[in-house]
Amino acid sequence: MECAAKGSGRTRCTGAATRPCARCGAVAYCSLSHQIEHWSSHKHECDRLEQQMESVHLLNDFPFTFSQEATVQLHSWSDYYNWRCIPLDSPAALLLHWPLTIYHAAQLVGIGTLNPEVCDKLYLHYLGPEKELLQLDVFGELQALFPGVHIHIELVGPAIPPQRSDALLDGEKISISRYASSNEDQSTCKSASENAILSTQSGITSAVTLQLWHGLYHDRYRDIVKDSSPHLVIAPNGGIAAYPSWLPSIELIEKLDVPAVFTDYCEEACHLAASCIENVINRSFRLPVQVNPFRQPIAVEDSVLLLPCYSNCFVFGM
Repeated sequence: MECAAKGSGRTRCTGAATRPCARCGAVAYCSLSHQIEHWSSHKHECDRLEQQMESVHLLNDFPFTFSQEATVQLHSWSDYYNWRCIPLDSPAALLLHWPLTIYHAAQLVGIGTLNPEVCDKLYLHYLGPEKELLQLDVFGELQALFPGVHIHIELVGPAIPPQRSDALLDGEKISISRYASSNEDQSTCKSASENAILSTQSGITSAVTLQLWHGLYHDRYRDIVKDSSPHLVIAPNGGIAAYPSWLPSIELIEKLDVPAVFTDYCEEACHLAASCIENVINRSFRLPVQVNPFRQPIAVEDSVLLLPCYSNCFVFGM
């Protein structure tokens, strides 16, 4: 963990950040002098961070048995594992948090299989993918979550390799034709036809299709939207407050007037993001910051704060 005053003090850090703030416990310092110097900035956030630290035990509760830290408190993951007949010693949730977060976001904004607006096809705009690009087959799980609905996801972000968006402005198309189906008799999860299959061939009928676009959302939007508008825009682990390049995209999303859901690693990141977005849209959020029950059950350790951090940990929306 880094000293909270790193880069802002008159002197360099003297070592590891071993002096936590006695009040909030969310930040730490390398020395007493840096702690004193940083108080003029930290005092504005200390009370807020202290409140957020009260949720440490809640956020650290998971039902899984693949980790020694697992408990049996988080009912939403338990219900999902039971429904899909996945044993709790399976670390599948380490990957399934991506599609489950999409599902949870859709439920929060009122999108479901019974929604007449969705009918038989659901269009999603997925902003800023990074680690997901190496795990695209997990999105096949959406076939189980939205039965009878074709899911089409436009993934757009600077982390997508430029060669995967060709010169004709049509992003690479991927079809996921199979997903893991549950076997209740054996209480195990087996594939509908061995493993999920990814294909870039045309003409494949699939319940989930993905299209990749390199660049920023506001720059690529006209290329992406040709036949339809999105039912939902989602930006997992967005880091809105950390990247000014988000602001034009936020302005665009506001003009589209479609539900948009964001997630981030900790509550403070969501608080800062919400402040940035509210300054752009000049109104409060429809969906306040709240815990995502389908956050990834492995803590993120390389944070500047001592706040509990997980991938897709908190969710909020406009």
